[in-house]
Amino acid sequence: MLVRGLADADADRWVKHRKIINPAFHVEKLKHMLPAFHISCSEMINKWEGMTKGRSCEVDVYPHLQTMTSDVISRTAFGSSYEEGKGIFELQAEQAKLVIKAAQSMYIPGSRFLPTKRNRRMKEIDQEVRSSIKKIIYKRLKETGESTKEDLLGILLDSNDKEIKQQGNNSFGLSIDEVIEECKLFYFAGQETTANLLVWTMILLGQYTNWQDRARDEVLKVFGYRKPDIDGLSHLKTINMILHEVLRLYPPLTALERMIHEEIKIGNLTLPSGSQLMLHMLLLHHDPDIWGDDVKEFNPERFAEGVSKASKGQAMYFPFGGGPRICVGQNFATLEAKLALVMILRRFSFELSPSYSHAPHAIITLQPQFGAQLILSEL
Repeated sequence: MLVRGLADADADRWVKHRKIINPAFHVEKLKHMLPAFHISCSEMINKWEGMTKGRSCEVDVYPHLQTMTSDVISRTAFGSSYEEGKGIFELQAEQAKLVIKAAQSMYIPGSRFLPTKRNRRMKEIDQEVRSSIKKIIYKRLKETGESTKEDLLGILLDSNDKEIKQQGNNSFGLSIDEVIEECKLFYFAGQETTANLLVWTMILLGQYTNWQDRARDEVLKVFGYRKPDIDGLSHLKTINMILHEVLRLYPPLTALERMIHEEIKIGNLTLPSGSQLMLHMLLLHHDPDIWGDDVKEFNPERFAEGVSKASKGQAMYFPFGGGPRICVGQNFATLEAKLALVMILRRFSFELSPSYSHAPHAIITLQPQFGAQLILSEL
């Protein structure tokens, strides 16, 4: 009920979904989404300015970052249907909480079929979300023009239509139900992970203010106070190093699960076909044999020469996964995070509040259990 789509697809079904979805995340398409990133981030910054009023003020930035990234996804996924999309994603957020509660409670076989209050609400949300997305899709299919192809839904429908026409068969495209599942995945994968990347970045920069100063200097050197563009964002070397190190210490997902389809030998181990592997990012990203004795320290300098030279082993760093199934939204998330950081650093300096309690806590994604209380100061 929460999410399926590309993340859940396998074999030929995955190949079909990935091929149709890929165009939505090409850099050329992402350029058109920068204004939506900018609007959503500006709204958050305006709220912070209203709270600080030219002085220092404690703010729990985590809920604000969650709202901002949710707003970004609503705008970029549904464009002109942004308000309808926002309502859908609020329901998805409620569904996520209910799913987490269900996952954390003792499971009695068959209990998911009982008409409990939680089960009834989960079914209601599922039906409402599917019905709302279906209405937006049918409305979009009746529309024509380039403006309908600039958001994620429009690009997805356009790519789907081209694939069906090219192959001459509807079976090569996605059904309406499959498009609905991909829209649900846009929200969950895009909003939650980017909010967590940003919150851990602000927490660490609030602790290591020397790196915050370096990042701000770079931002002012590259952009001054002009509106950030995609070319400038690609030249932010210090911020790139910082984001890599944040993702090493606090990857959005703590582990990835993969299945082996053919027997394979790794070192002295022979793994039979059908074996399930748990690739634990937190363990690998905090292993001193791979990263050195300063593995627990925040040291973005380790990425100064890129990811490949940061560790002592190959394929030991994969915050977005790796191989053919690497996260399709990686560029979307990092672009959004960079732009948000640029805008925040130009308006505020910040440090950890004495009331902040450090408690990384994994509920599907890795998040600060008690929030992220920072002292914001307007610049």
